[in-house]
Amino acid sequence: MSDTPKFEVIDRRKIKAEEEKESGPAAAQPAQPEKPAATAPDQPAPGPRLVVNESRPAQEAEEPQKTAGQQLAEELPPAPTAEESKRQKAAYEASAERIEDLIRAQNPAVGPQPPVGFEHLVQQFYLSALLQMGAGAQEGQRPRVDIMGARATIDLLAVLAEKTKGNLTPAEDSMLQSVLFELRMAFLELSSMVTAPSVPPPPPPKK
Repeated sequence: MSDTPKFEVIDRRKIKAEEEKESGPAAAQPAQPEKPAATAPDQPAPGPRLVVNESRPAQEAEEPQKTAGQQLAEELPPAPTAEESKRQKAAYEASAERIEDLIRAQNPAVGPQPPVGFEHLVQQFYLSALLQMGAGAQEGQRPRVDIMGARATIDLLAVLAEKTKGNLTPAEDSMLQSVLFELRMAFLELSSMVTAPSVPPPPPPKK
């Protein structure tokens, strides 16, 4: 028997092949990450949260746009009662009568002022619109035109016609419609002059 040690050669390729055969396809798949433990319902999940189509409370919903009349009604104080209006009207008429008495005492030729009627209101709008469109300028002076102010005055007169429809006498309605027609025609003529293209001056004569 020889004292020389014996060496055994092991083929590592065979061992590797046997390991792959035993592990099968399951070993080739990557390890799945562990799912985090479910959090309690009353505790928010860590990290950012995506919110899709989250409804807002009713009080936070956008309010509809208010009209100018609604805004004005909210800014004004509460309307007076019927009794308050009656007392104020009586005091106003008594004060106006005292003023007329003072004027007549200083100038006896001045007679009593006629009562103000609907025709005076229409006439006030009519004169204001004409002045805004340049009427009443003195001779030799360039008329001052406020075309946007004239438009606003004419539109106010149209609002008056709409709000009083059915409550006017035939004479009052005819007067109002005639004034509106005349003012609108004057506005059309003025606006056509303003928007008309300027005509270039003729060239100088050749020498």
